Amino acid sequence: MSRDHVHPAERSAAPAGAPLSSAETPFLELLARGASADAYEQPVLLARAEGCSTERIVALEQARLLALRVRSELEGRRRREAELSALFETAHDLAGLRDLDAVLQAIVQRARSLLGTDVAYLSLNDPARGDTYMRVTEGSVAARFQQLRLGMGEGLGGLVAQTARPYVTDDYFKDDRFQHTLTIDSGVRDEGLVAILGVPLMLGHHVIGVLFAADRRARVFEREQIALLGSFAALAAAAIDTANLLTETRSALADLERANEIIQDRSGVIERASDVHDRLAELVLRGGGVHDVAAAVSEVLDGTVEFAEATAAPADALEISRVEGHAVRHDDDWIAAVAAGGELLGALVLRGHPGLDPVDQRTLERAAMVTSLLLLARRSAAEAEQRVRGELLDDLLDARDRDPRLLRERAARLDADLDATHVVLAARLDATSADADQEAAARRRLWSAASHLAATRHGLAAARDGGTVLLLPLAAGDTATTLARSTARHLGTAVHEAVTVGASAPVEALAAHPDAVAAAYEEGRRCLDALRLLGRSGDGAAAEDFGFVGLLLAGDRDIAGFVDRTIGQVVAYDERRGTDLLRTVDAYFASGMSPARTKDELHVHVNTVAQRLERVGRLLGDDWQSPARALEIQLALRLHRLSAPAQR
Repeated sequence: MSRDHVHPAERSAAPAGAPLSSAETPFLELLARGASADAYEQPVLLARAEGCSTERIVALEQARLLALRVRSELEGRRRREAELSALFETAHDLAGLRDLDAVLQAIVQRARSLLGTDVAYLSLNDPARGDTYMRVTEGSVAARFQQLRLGMGEGLGGLVAQTARPYVTDDYFKDDRFQHTLTIDSGVRDEGLVAILGVPLMLGHHVIGVLFAADRRARVFEREQIALLGSFAALAAAAIDTANLLTETRSALADLERANEIIQDRSGVIERASDVHDRLAELVLRGGGVHDVAAAVSEVLDGTVEFAEATAAPADALEISRVEGHAVRHDDDWIAAVAAGGELLGALVLRGHPGLDPVDQRTLERAAMVTSLLLLARRSAAEAEQRVRGELLDDLLDARDRDPRLLRERAARLDADLDATHVVLAARLDATSADADQEAAARRRLWSAASHLAATRHGLAAARDGGTVLLLPLAAGDTATTLARSTARHLGTAVHEAVTVGASAPVEALAAHPDAVAAAYEEGRRCLDALRLLGRSGDGAAAEDFGFVGLLLAGDRDIAGFVDRTIGQVVAYDERRGTDLLRTVDAYFASGMSPARTKDELHVHVNTVAQRLERVGRLLGDDWQSPARALEIQLALRLHRLSAPAQR
């Protein structure tokens, strides 16, 4: 009997080392190249087409079935090998956990790949909100599905969470074992899902979430696939637990680090407080100033601390700080009032330092207290110096028989030089108050401001005749007029009121000729009176600005009435018509009453000059050019010009 006609049972019982039958050979080749299941039909179909015997065809059928079983076994082993490899890789990822999201994403990706599903996703419970949210998705295309939040017990996931068991549905929308909601169904419909498998994520006996695998077509999930997804869910739960433990550990370490930083910071703050205490004590002992205190505190607090006048600091914050006695935050700055006995002297301002330690805040407050003490001490010293300066100037004004040597020595101790060229200035407030106390307070402010100016300019100042008198050195290139005007501006700014200042002509050798001071003061007073009579209150001028007119202005004169009576009609005509008659008359007298020279001065035609002078004659009378009238008119023109505001 030939080999082809051997009974299948006999062939199956052949020894293991026996040669292979010809019926098995084509199927072994198919197994070797990993052909698809359909390809195993080809040898049988070919034998039938060639008209092989029935025994041959039966042998090929049996060989085909055996080969398919071998193929299925091999595929199962490869699948299990892939699953074990994926589980091993996931466990390896978990062992080196650095980023929880990355590990969960890898778990979902591998689950989707091994189960061959369209989508895989993982949801976690949110105890704070009492619902479940989508944490990781793979293969999802619908935004609404990816952002789903589910109430506890809703949907397939709710059933898994309630029972702590896997659940699978072949057709989600036809399954009534779980609670359908519009939100969940809309999301699942957007994604197009049909078959869904869900397994619980367990930590101990508690469900913390659900791992899902889903297809967009009807499908039956096998037991091995459910078990595999359960293994991935266990790894995901372990990853989450590990991440939570790492988070707690890191949080505990961070708390310890913060506690250590606080301890170190407190130690540093105490050291800084001790340092600033020592520095401030040293500053007071060596006679430091306000800005020295600010610089020392700036260095200690590692910020910019400045002393500000009370008017320059934020009013609300400054008042709160003064009342409460503590530094007050204002935007990104801190304000500490510098006050003494209820009087506000200024503020220490810490710039751009919104976060301030309480100890550092106390340091700023202590610095403000030291600053107030320094200011009071400086004020006392300044007042004493002011009195000494005032006494020396009083002696120069009143005691003309003083020893020049003693006068020079007293002036030198005040950093003044009586041998230098000086100007005597008479200053007075223009505003008067019906309240005697307010009037006295205003005069004290003027005297204080004048004394401060005199000290900084190496001069002298004293209160006299309801105002203040100053003796200031004349700088090179300066004039008595410019000095009078700058003094009026300075004093007016300091006292916030208009101050009028009259100055004498420059005087020299005051120690040798002390009587020159009294004479110069009288001259300055006459200039002061002239300014006030001319309506130039708040201005400054010197004797040289008035010439002989200054003599006429001494005493109580009706200057405005004289000017109005003399040239008032011309002034009114110019103001009403916008003409230039007054300037023409002034130029006419200045040009020696020559029309030709007048037209050159005014840059107009001589006929224009003649017409203007004719108009003046009609306004003032035909005799306006007579010697007597001409003198009065020229004097009125001068007074009118002097009474106009000075060009500064």
